[in-house]
Amino acid sequence: MKKLLIGTALLIGLGACTTNETMESKLMKNIDTTQDPGTDFFQYATGAWQAANPMTDEYARYGQFDALREKSREQLKELVLEQAALTAEPGSNAQKVGDLYRMVMDSTRRNAEGTAPVKPYMDQVAALSDKSQIVPLMANFYRVGIGSFFGTGVSTDIMESNSNQLGIYQGGISLPEKEYYSDTDEASTNIRNKYKEYVVNMFKLYGFDEKEAEAKMNAVLAIETRLAAKHLSRVERRNPLNSYHKISYAELKKEIPGIDWDTFYGILGINGIEALNLAHPEAVKEVAAIIKETPLNDIKAYLQWKVMRSTSNELTDAIEAETFAFYGTVLSGKKVQQPRWKRALDAVNGTLGDIIGELYVAKHFPPAAKERMVQLVKNLQIALGQRIDAQEWMSDETKQAAHAKLNTFTVKIGYPDKWDDYSGLAVDPTLSYADNCRKISEFEWNKHIAEKWGKPVDREEWHMTPQTVNAYYNPTTNEICFPAGILQYPFFDMSEDDAFNYGAIGVVIGHEMTHGFDDQGRQFDKDGNFANWWTDEDAKSFNERTQVIVDFFNKIEVLPGLYANGKLTLGENIADHGGLMIAMQAFRNATKDNPLPVINGYTPEQRFYLSYSGVWAGHVRDEEIRNLTKSDPHSLSRWRVNGTLPHIDDWYTAFGITEESPMFVPKEERLNVW
Repeated sequence: MKKLLIGTALLIGLGACTTNETMESKLMKNIDTTQDPGTDFFQYATGAWQAANPMTDEYARYGQFDALREKSREQLKELVLEQAALTAEPGSNAQKVGDLYRMVMDSTRRNAEGTAPVKPYMDQVAALSDKSQIVPLMANFYRVGIGSFFGTGVSTDIMESNSNQLGIYQGGISLPEKEYYSDTDEASTNIRNKYKEYVVNMFKLYGFDEKEAEAKMNAVLAIETRLAAKHLSRVERRNPLNSYHKISYAELKKEIPGIDWDTFYGILGINGIEALNLAHPEAVKEVAAIIKETPLNDIKAYLQWKVMRSTSNELTDAIEAETFAFYGTVLSGKKVQQPRWKRALDAVNGTLGDIIGELYVAKHFPPAAKERMVQLVKNLQIALGQRIDAQEWMSDETKQAAHAKLNTFTVKIGYPDKWDDYSGLAVDPTLSYADNCRKISEFEWNKHIAEKWGKPVDREEWHMTPQTVNAYYNPTTNEICFPAGILQYPFFDMSEDDAFNYGAIGVVIGHEMTHGFDDQGRQFDKDGNFANWWTDEDAKSFNERTQVIVDFFNKIEVLPGLYANGKLTLGENIADHGGLMIAMQAFRNATKDNPLPVINGYTPEQRFYLSYSGVWAGHVRDEEIRNLTKSDPHSLSRWRVNGTLPHIDDWYTAFGITEESPMFVPKEERLNVW
């Protein structure tokens, strides 16, 4: 294969020189050599991994991401069990971790308690005698983690990125997206029917007879259907302005007088409101209309349902199994629940994440790994700057602003400089697990208000724990974050060479950087404010160019009669494309003066693309394909390979892909941005 070398900067290589045996034992073992790379590159690059790693019944999809998460889960299990084995002082972190883990594991106690731990909340709903009592009940429930008609909280004002503001958001539905309530195809209708059965069965588990359960289900479905009809779709929510409507508090009370806002926010501990973001006005107005127009008994059925849904994984095995049967099996295709220890570990990790994270980093993330990542990110930043300069369609004015944004990226690697303080949280083993969940939710709400309401944005805050196997870009702080959890094989491996590491973690870094310049991120400036830094002509050209990838993905049939959603996945598809372009630029910069050898017959460029594709190796069930296609802004793993690589000119060169190849896309129809 012809080897192309470009690039103007000499950068430090990040990986060690690998041996043929090391490469053979990892990257090469993913490849299915019976496949033609120009026909199905996903199967060619990952087929052997999939054959060697079948999906077990507990998964709706299983891939390299999940394999790494399983490895991390085993590491976390060891840490949690160590804490649980300690003779811990009451109130210590070890006591909280150990007792919470034991509570989730104690199925005997939870089954014996039945629904008694949430009976006070069900009784409060049953006792409602006047609609004026609904809003106070909603607020009291919200404090302890029981949601209802809409969501609220404090977050960054996208127009003033150093300021926090109160927001009110659409909510209140139990199916993943609004379309589940209205789509009339056979699969959607079947899901709705199964949902009805689930609601009926849950009410029966709470002691209601068949007739009562049916009536309550009909009330729940009617209210949720009304709510869903006024929701913005996932595609509509991709436009930040569609979820931004800043008004004064006086205007809120005038626009939506049917909700007692003073009482609601007074109970939530939010006072002195002057202005807020009524993110989804039509959805919240519909809440007021529902409360006004719907019989009180129907609203009570809905609120009882919200208690049941919010606590469904905290009570008996039967309730948990009923919930899994719908959300796990019907929606996603899973055959069995994960083992209890995994669910217990996830509960502890989700609640006390920074306690676990501090232990995890100390044991599994050496300082040398962070130092190497810092250098790698710098290399990718230089490469993105070069890619910006190479765009002939972009004016110098816009390029200058793009460079200003790139140069002010905040980079977070591994773990935060400060850890969350859990000293105010009490985990009480004499109380039920559900009771502790209410106390934990109230602690988290109070902490949220204390840290954010009336305070400037904390730009040091992390939005993922260090042990998370993922990464993110935050447009309002213009930051990229790579937790320690993702900085290991198959993303990052110091025994592998630069072709491997730039193709894996390099593309991940480039992906997150590109989010600052995708269809959403490009609308935020270097300071994180929603502001236009583009010339009109450049913005028009960007939209025209990216429409190419929207159209391309819209034609991908993921299941018979079901097509990918190119608009929903646009940002992630742009980021995948940009990540590949930037990482290849950085790779060539880094190896310009010391080209890597051919290993096992594969050129460095080929290994780069194989490494990228190997990250997405995996299986997925049809039910989960449907679920993800309707609700996930990420394309399916197969199409993050087969839908993305045909838009990379260099991939054709690396693998000798010709016009005769089924995956061939004419050059004029390929995405060309960044």
